[in-house]
Formats: sequence, structure tokens, C-alpha cells
Amino acid sequence: MSTRGRILTYAALVVGAAITLFPYYWLAVMASNTTPDIYSTPPKLVFGDQLFHNIGEVFSRIDFFGSLLNTLIVAIVTTVAVLFFDSLAAFAFAKYTFPGSKILFGVLLATFVVPTQLAAIPQFSLMADLGWVGSLKALIVPAAANAFGIFWMRQYAAGALPDELLDAARIDGCGFFRTYLFVGLPVLRPALAFLGIFTFVNVWNDFLWPLVVLIDSRHITLQLALAQLNGLYVTDYSVVMAGTLVAIVPLIIIFLFGARHFIRNIAAGALKG
Repeated sequence: MSTRGRILTYAALVVGAAITLFPYYWLAVMASNTTPDIYSTPPKLVFGDQLFHNIGEVFSRIDFFGSLLNTLIVAIVTTVAVLFFDSLAAFAFAKYTFPGSKILFGVLLATFVVPTQLAAIPQFSLMADLGWVGSLKALIVPAAANAFGIFWMRQYAAGALPDELLDAARIDGCGFFRTYLFVGLPVLRPALAFLGIFTFVNVWNDFLWPLVVLIDSRHITLQLALAQLNGLYVTDYSVVMAGTLVAIVPLIIIFLFGARHFIRNIAAGALKG
């Protein structure tokens, strides 16, 4: 690449990064100012001195740490369950042939066209029959596996796992689960890293289903707790933004950790190739 092309590439990357990061900067600016400052014209683009005051208001108005703990439990347990069940099912669909496998995978793909909102009422009825309404189990168990994760992992496994490697494992006496555990999972780590980030973020940001199924204030998730900051007639948006700013910190940490793992494994695979 020529020097001019390299400069243009770096300039495009810098502009793209600035556009991507600006919403987070703007969120921090609003969280550190007052609500009148947010509505001022021209808009205030510098940090104020109200950040710690606004964060203190968040902690005093809602049970932030209790809802944060609930959300962490749901997000972590659900993510682990999704990584296990989706990768296990995908491994079977990608590398094993069994009666009805194509039909089952076709039914799985058909669920993509069904809006998730349509399942809310029958899912709530099922949770009520099980006596799980109001508990965190109603959030974890229905989300423990999903069609997207199985489809994503199956497509990755079909191309990344050579049949010769599986044949060698069978010759060495490995059964299905040992082959999945010691042969499949190490190869699928990049796909697992992406799926883990994707699942964790989706569960963390979920609002509709917790709103429907959680009736106990002790078990509400962080998104429901933050919604309580909205007043009936007047909303202090600086406090809302401060709560949102604190709430995204765990997501940033998870993303940085998972993205590093994802990129490292992709790079390692490229070098080996």
C-alpha cells in the first residue's frame, strides 16, 4: 500500500472511531451536567461538575446495586447456558447425521421469522404454570438456548472443523461428548467469544420480557430499575443519563475482554493458515 493510501486508511479509521465513540462521550457530558444544560442552545459539549451528584441521586432513588446483581446473575448464567447448549447442538448438526436432522434444522431456521413478541403470552402462561413468575428463573431458562446461536455456531463449525480431525478422535476412542469437549470447543473459541458477547449484551439490555414476568421488586433487573428514574410528569434526564452511564460500564468491560479473545483467536487462525 502506498503512503497516500495508508494515510487515507488511517484517516477513515479515525473518523469511523470518532463517530462510534461520540454517543458515549455525549452520554458522559449529559450525565455530568444538569437537565437545563442538556436542553440549552447551542448544546453544551463540555463536561460539567454534576456527575457525582447525579450518580448519588441514582443510588438514592433506586436499588441500583440490587438490580445490578440480579442482572449480572441472569446475564452470566444465561450466557454460559447459551454457549454450552447452542455449541453442543451446533456441533451435532454440523458434523453428525441422524434421523430427522435436516427437518429439525429447517424448523429451527423457521423460528427466525417468528417475532419474539408473539411468544410473550404463551411463554408467560408457561411460567405461571411452573410457578416461576416473579423469579429470575423465568428470565434464565427460556433464554438458555436460541436459534440464532445454534445457526451461527453450526455455520462456523461446518467450515472450521475438518472431518479428518473428528475421525482421528473417534479412532482414539473418543465418544460424542469427549470429541465435542476436547476437539470441537478449542476450534470454536472465536465463534464462542462472539456469541458470548452478543448474548450477554442482549440479556443485559432486555426490557420487555422482564417487564412482563417480574412482579417482585426485589428481583427486577437493571433496565427496569433505570426506568423508575423517569418521572410521571417531569424527568430529570441528567440523572437518567448518569444511571445509564454507570449501567454500561460492565458491558464495556465484557466487550473489551471478549473482543480481545475473539481477535486473538482469529489472528492465530490466520497465522496457522
